[in-house]
Amino acid sequence: MERFDDIRPYHDHEVRPVLERLLQDQDLISVLSQHQFPRLDGYMPAVARWITRLGLKTKVKGVNDVVSFQHIVEPYLTGVIQSTASAISFSGLESLDPSKAYTFLSNHRDIAMDPSLVNLALHRAKRTTVRIAIGDNLLQKPFVSDLMRLNKSFIVKRSVIGRRDKLKAFQDLSAYIHDSIDTGHPIWIAQSEGRAKDGNDRTDSAIIKMFHMSRKDASTSFSDSIRSMNIVPVAISYELDPCDQSKAKELYETEQHGSYEKEQGEDLSSIVSGIEGDKGHIHIAFGQPLTDEYENAHAVVAEVDRQIYQQYRLTGLNLEAFSRINPDRLQGLPETEPSTLFQTLAPDENMSKAKIAFDQRLAQCPTEYHDHLTMMYAYPVINRLTIR
Repeated sequence: MERFDDIRPYHDHEVRPVLERLLQDQDLISVLSQHQFPRLDGYMPAVARWITRLGLKTKVKGVNDVVSFQHIVEPYLTGVIQSTASAISFSGLESLDPSKAYTFLSNHRDIAMDPSLVNLALHRAKRTTVRIAIGDNLLQKPFVSDLMRLNKSFIVKRSVIGRRDKLKAFQDLSAYIHDSIDTGHPIWIAQSEGRAKDGNDRTDSAIIKMFHMSRKDASTSFSDSIRSMNIVPVAISYELDPCDQSKAKELYETEQHGSYEKEQGEDLSSIVSGIEGDKGHIHIAFGQPLTDEYENAHAVVAEVDRQIYQQYRLTGLNLEAFSRINPDRLQGLPETEPSTLFQTLAPDENMSKAKIAFDQRLAQCPTEYHDHLTMMYAYPVINRLTIR
């Protein structure tokens, strides 16, 4: 495992020293203090931060391994879901062999919540929680890296420059994922780099090719390599996206100016918004393991996308948004009557309420972002209609 020391999660014997370091991290204490005691931190920051550090020290007392750390995190996650989601449901996990380690290849809408929700499903089913792939672009602060690696996250080196360094980073990542599955540790990894800000969940073939990179030299066939990973597509759906306005803004600015420059701390702000914002009904759907013969990465992509599109839980907001998009965007899709479509795809949804809810969503968003926000909610419907 020394080969993976720069990317792997922390081991149990490293947990206590890391926690002691975090208790002295001024950036972490400052962030927690501003969040927990915003008024006190504004008037008497030293007092607020002393109280924050004392509370954190008490909370992690006796925590000496990863499982104990996750036991602290779980009640917080449950509390967040209870306060920000109208409902949460799961499907498909009961069909998966509990003795196997799977690579959960998921659509990606929220930085922190997506893998956390998969972990919650596994925890409730008394199964082993996942090792989480996280991009190094999110680890700008040392305390963020420490917290993520305490929670079984491993690092995807997206910031490396140079072809040779990138190749090595991908080979190491591939080898680490294979080693994890071979030794009984399940994996969560997003189907593409970064969140699907436009709501269009698409698997990146580069991710699939990366899976096989470490097995090429062993003369393992592509198909055998993919099957050995026990890949399970996972569709995570949020009725409401807490970050929809910021995503729509980024899409609009990119469309207008060709790029979007993130502000300092914007990723951390997105993490907090995604955790604390209203989500409506959340559904996590586990698909079927990929066990067929796959000739190439594109064949795997097609199957992963098919399962995610099929399993994604459509809501009235998705259908209402779909009904409002420009007809030019619907070219190539099968023609259907809206009422028939609604009844087929979301028979239990109240479309009158969905219309009001979507109008309220638009009212909170600057007019220039409306088209992007509408497409964001409509894309899951479009993708469902493209399933072959």
